Amino acid sequence: MDNNNQKRIEIKLQRQLNKLVLPILLETLLTFLLGGVDTFMLSQHSDDAVAAVGMDNQILQLVFLLFTIINAGTSVLCSQYFGAKLQDRFVKVSGVALMLNLTMGLMSSLLIFLFAEPVLLFMGLRPELMIYGKPYLQIVGSLAFAQAITTTISAILRSANKPIYPMIVIVVVNILNIIGNYTLIFGKFGMPALGAEGAAISTSISRTVSMIMLIVMLNRKLIPSFPLRPFPVSEMRKLLKIGLPSAGENISYNLQQLTIIYFINMIGNEALTARIYVGNVVMFVYLYAICIAQGSSIMVGHLTGVEKTQASYVIGKFAWHRGAVITLTFSVLCALCGPFIADSLTDNEEIATLVCWCFWVWATNTLRATGDIFFPFYLGIIVQWLVGVGFGYLFGIVFGFGLIGMWFAFVLDENIRGAIFVSRWNSFKWANKGFVK
Repeated sequence: MDNNNQKRIEIKLQRQLNKLVLPILLETLLTFLLGGVDTFMLSQHSDDAVAAVGMDNQILQLVFLLFTIINAGTSVLCSQYFGAKLQDRFVKVSGVALMLNLTMGLMSSLLIFLFAEPVLLFMGLRPELMIYGKPYLQIVGSLAFAQAITTTISAILRSANKPIYPMIVIVVVNILNIIGNYTLIFGKFGMPALGAEGAAISTSISRTVSMIMLIVMLNRKLIPSFPLRPFPVSEMRKLLKIGLPSAGENISYNLQQLTIIYFINMIGNEALTARIYVGNVVMFVYLYAICIAQGSSIMVGHLTGVEKTQASYVIGKFAWHRGAVITLTFSVLCALCGPFIADSLTDNEEIATLVCWCFWVWATNTLRATGDIFFPFYLGIIVQWLVGVGFGYLFGIVFGFGLIGMWFAFVLDENIRGAIFVSRWNSFKWANKGFVK
């Protein structure tokens, strides 16, 4: 193949990726806004409420990650089956994924509702924060099954090149959540001012609406029914074979974050609140990297389904370069605007100062951007706990650098793993491991 022809193919692939990434980007942005709006609105109510809800959300994220065990396998298998035009297998995998995640979702909902307070006590949440943390965790956690169904259907639709539908849903949900937060947090339109509890009710209603809309869209636009008799045991095994290691790193990552938050809580309420503020803002910094990684993984799945390894490599490399440049640019801008961002979130000078310092630590160390999702999770677990947790405790608690030291260790962990993931992708060791055959 001559260079001109190869260049044309690369440009065509990049355009296809950009077309796929745009609706994913909008959907993910609006998904992040759900949490960001809650944090911003609660910051106008109480810094303590922000700290308590931030810890709740870290616990909820860990629970929700159980659903990614299935969703990770769903995305890979559905993408490959869709690319290979194996509609029957596509439908079976989708049905099995929904059934498994609904079961896990219902069990999670019950357990969170019953054991919210013991979990928060174990995490060391102080009594003055418990009045915000317990009701929020119980209300939002009791509808964990809605999140399970929502994320599973979104994965199915994205894999079938229909990311526009989850994007439409999240637009509606954001509008509902903003109106609900304004009404229930501050007590508008004749409703009582419920603070963090109001944010929980608004978030729960919004997620329920999202689930219902996506069920209707999936039924009407893609899969009218799920013929699961006889039960496709082989597809379930494939889901778990892919999902367990794929989700393993994410579960380890969130356990790591939960441990770090436990350490930060030892420092004090101000450090905990600052960590929640910084974490919410930083999500928007690497938003594009997350979305281009999702888009490229879908395209790689389609290309793997028809055994186009070189094209898969080109897409992965392009995604990493583009994600890295944009993420680094926004990191620096975020650090430069740190004082303005901090002042808009809190009147507490100590919290604002910690927020600004953490932004600069992030900006000067951001190299990861996007990574190879196919790399075995063992490396991730080792680096996350050795560097992120071990160094975080050493810098933050033992050496006394507090939140800034812990944030430095967290970013160092991200950089080390990112560099190794890129090396893995360039090695081509991920090739020829599709599940279509």
